[in-house]
Amino acid sequence: MAEKQNKIWTKDFISISTVNFLVFTIFYTLITTLPLYVIADLGGTEAQGGLIVTAMLLAAILMRPLSGGLLERFGKRNILIAGTVLFTLTTFGYIFIDQFTVLLALRFIHGLSFGVLTTAAAAIAADVVPVERQGEGLGYFTMSMNLAVVAGPFIGLSLLQFVSFQTLFIILSIVIILSVLCGTAVKVSETVPQTSSTNKKKWTFDDFLERRAFPIGLIGSLVAISYSGILSFISVYASANGLESVSSYFFLVFAVTMLLTRPSLGRLFDRRGPKVVILPCLVLFAVGLVVLSFAQTAVLLLLSAALIGIGYGSLVPFLLSLAVKSAPAKRNGYVTATFFTLFDTGIAVGSFLLGLIVTYTGFSLLFILSAVLVLVTTVAFYVMFTSTRRTNPDAVEIKQSS
Repeated sequence: MAEKQNKIWTKDFISISTVNFLVFTIFYTLITTLPLYVIADLGGTEAQGGLIVTAMLLAAILMRPLSGGLLERFGKRNILIAGTVLFTLTTFGYIFIDQFTVLLALRFIHGLSFGVLTTAAAAIAADVVPVERQGEGLGYFTMSMNLAVVAGPFIGLSLLQFVSFQTLFIILSIVIILSVLCGTAVKVSETVPQTSSTNKKKWTFDDFLERRAFPIGLIGSLVAISYSGILSFISVYASANGLESVSSYFFLVFAVTMLLTRPSLGRLFDRRGPKVVILPCLVLFAVGLVVLSFAQTAVLLLLSAALIGIGYGSLVPFLLSLAVKSAPAKRNGYVTATFFTLFDTGIAVGSFLLGLIVTYTGFSLLFILSAVLVLVTTVAFYVMFTSTRRTNPDAVEIKQSS
């Protein structure tokens, strides 16, 4: 009986992980292909192509703080289904749009649905995973995002060699319907509170975000800033070093090493505690960035991908697990909203700031500076975790108390 209760791969977990994988695959496919669509088919500029990407990210960041309240008021499953339906409808919208301003508006709406949908999915995953195996379970769940980073661009760029943009949008629209079907298959034990129109209260900070998740969320945002340089510049950096043919394998190696190591690291996280896993992963991430800064050969480039895949690839689920454990279970929606608000902001801010810095430093020094930031983050996490354990030895288990 206990073994059954501790099972991770339940129907609900598989369904919510599939929803997450499909949504993020569509997300990364469109991020890769829409700038090309704007320039090639709509006659837009490179700046407009970048704005199409920014619009969705901005909408998602703005939606995150509102998501926790929506999940609590209407229920996680209801918001999940509503979010997948809206995300699917907006995906179909790309088929019919041939004007940049209309496309920009659609991207913003798509970002709103993406923000609330992915927050709901993460909150549900935290609920359906056994508490004592949360590090391992959330590691598997967030793996769906990491795999989508590889699958999305590969699918999009490969299909465009044979089909038009409109045909690509049709294919993506048909595929994303599966997310609605999988979303309806998810069952979550939750009680939606009855609201009374006569008992209205003023909104407070706690109606949007979870303050107890901020310390670990800020650690996540620093990690995101360091990683944003890879997302933004790895292909340009590889081309500058004459490694264009190898750059396409960077995220493949990243994904393979992550897949091979995350299960065992997840089990170690649950058995030995966060510090034993997170600190080495941060150090490996920093080492990977240093190797990347000197990557003048294919071997070094792919070695850096492997180190970053093990290091950074395991950080997000473990930090998310700590964030979830920082507050009572009934606040899971607010916790995931807080964590991903800070994480997404780190990616957005990092991409902008590092884009400014790289014009003065060059890519090699930029990656060195990113490694230094990761080491600073390592120290910050150690101090935060140690002080938390000293003042509240049961902090990691606080979630079970409510």
